[in-house]
Amino acid sequence: MSRANLRDVAERAGVSVRTVSNVVNTPDVVATTTRERVQRAIEELGYRPNIAARQLRRGRGDVIGLVVPEIDSPYFAELAAHVVRAAEELGWTVLVEQTDGDPARERDLLDGARGHGVDGVVFSPWSLTPAEVSRRAGAPPVVMLGEQAGFGHVDRVAIDNQAAAREATTHLVASGRRRIAAVGLQPHLSNETARHRRAGYREALAAGGLAVDTALEVPVDRLHHADGVRAMEALLDLAEPPDAVFCFTDQLALGALRACATRGLRVPEDVALVGFDDIEAGRYSVPALTTVAPDKQRLAELALATLAERIADRSLPGRDLVVPHTLVVRESAPA
Repeated sequence: MSRANLRDVAERAGVSVRTVSNVVNTPDVVATTTRERVQRAIEELGYRPNIAARQLRRGRGDVIGLVVPEIDSPYFAELAAHVVRAAEELGWTVLVEQTDGDPARERDLLDGARGHGVDGVVFSPWSLTPAEVSRRAGAPPVVMLGEQAGFGHVDRVAIDNQAAAREATTHLVASGRRRIAAVGLQPHLSNETARHRRAGYREALAAGGLAVDTALEVPVDRLHHADGVRAMEALLDLAEPPDAVFCFTDQLALGALRACATRGLRVPEDVALVGFDDIEAGRYSVPALTTVAPDKQRLAELALATLAERIADRSLPGRDLVVPHTLVVRESAPA
C-alpha cells in the first residue's frame, strides 16, 4: 500500500492541496473547522508530512524554477507534470521556462532566476557545462537533470543512459538483427546524453560480435519527428540498409516508423525499432513502440528532494544520483 500524500488528504477532507499544506506548515492561518477536518483526514490516512521540507519553507518563498530545453517535447512535458506534482507535496510552486538548448538563453535564465526570487532551480541543460553552472555566483541552488556530471556544489540526477542504451541494443542483437543503426547523435551540443547512449550502443554491438559501422550512426539537428524521418530515409538509401534502428528518443523513433511506412517497409518484420523515453504516443502507435522507460516520477521526486537538501545546506559537495529505467518490449521490436 502506497504512503498517503497531500492530494490524498485533500480529497478526503474536501479541500485544496494548498490548504492541507497550510494546516501542516502554518496551521494558524486556517479556519478552525477546516483545520480540524484536515487533521482528521491526516489521522485517518496515516499521512506523515515531510519534516525536512517543512523546515526549509520557514522564511522562504516556496517557489522553484524548472528550466528545460523544450516545453512542447512530450518527454519534458511529462517530466514537468511529475515535477509539479512532487513540488505540490513540498508546498512549492514551480515556474517553468524553456531554453531551446541555446547557450545564451540558458545563461540568461540561470542569471534571471535571482530576479524571480526562486529558492532553487531544476535545470536540464543542452549547452552549458556543469563548470559554467557552478561558476554563476549569487545564483540560486541548482540541481541538473541529465548526463552531465555534477561540479562543485551542483547536483545531478539522471538515469544511466549508457546502461540503458546497451540494454536496448542488446535486445535487438538477441532478436537476431545484425545491421543495427543508431539515430540521435548531436555533436553540436555539449550535452553528454547522446554520447553515453552511443557508447552503450557500441558496447552491445561488441558484446554481440558485431562491428561498428559509422555509416549506421546518424546525427540529427533536433530530436523531433521530422529529424527521425530524415535520418531513417538516409539509412534506407544506403546500399545495405539496417534491419534494426535504435533511436535516442521516442519522437525520433516515431518519425522513423513513419518513414518506413512511406517506403512500404513492415515494422518489425523488415526493420525493428527501439526508442527511448516511453512517451504516451509510443504506447498507442501502430505498431506500439519498444522503448527505454526512465522512471520519470522518481526522477522528479529525487531532483526536488536533492534541491531541498541543497537549499538547506549549500556547502554540500556535488552529488551524482541515478534513478532506475526499464526496457519496455512492445510490437516494434518483440523478443
